[in-house]
Amino acid sequence: MVEEARSTSVPYRTALIVGTGPGISASVARALAADGVKVAVAARNTGKLAALADETRALAFTADATDPAAVARLFEQVEAAIGVPDMVLYNASGRVRGPIVELDPEEVRRAIEISAWGGFLVVQQAAKRLLPLGRGAILLTGATASVKGFAQSSAFAIGKFGLRGLAQSAARELAPKGIHVAHFVIDGGVRSATRPDLAGRPDATLDPDAIAQSYLDVLRQPRSAWSWEIELRPWVENF
Repeated sequence: MVEEARSTSVPYRTALIVGTGPGISASVARALAADGVKVAVAARNTGKLAALADETRALAFTADATDPAAVARLFEQVEAAIGVPDMVLYNASGRVRGPIVELDPEEVRRAIEISAWGGFLVVQQAAKRLLPLGRGAILLTGATASVKGFAQSSAFAIGKFGLRGLAQSAARELAPKGIHVAHFVIDGGVRSATRPDLAGRPDATLDPDAIAQSYLDVLRQPRSAWSWEIELRPWVENF
């Protein structure tokens, strides 16, 4: 018996990426567009998205992920433009560093809102639209701080721990209803023009294009064996 070949395309045709920047989210947008997916990207400042939107033919939207009304409006605008986004990625995060006793409480609150509260708002709006369809995917970008809090990084740890908890809870609630929820622990530095690999240490940082490939690989998983969490780290990283 000849086994039928499995499609290499992701099983989703429209996507929304919230918290789009020049790193992971931009690479995911390019990878999705190359696969024929209609992409919408969103950020507080869309000026920085012009080149990416032109390259990928993505539609760019302005939105504050911590504002419930703005997030609801974003989904309405995206739905009107390309249809219900059946793949949603939350990639925004807030960070403020310093000793606990010296941190500005308002800055900490804002950082937590961006990392965790915004994630909830986006997941909620995505779920409202995907549940009636009985299918879809919601991806959440985490960090080393999702599982390990470092000194002078309490605000980031609180936000990322919260996002991971959201992902785990949402996966248990939504996966049995056909929605694939996956959280990615980005356990290492992400390569960029301002953060290149050091001489003599190739691939000591995570290539954002390689990260994007892992995101798409998860989207291609058969639902009989869905991952809810994937940890990605450079091959030289000490465990």
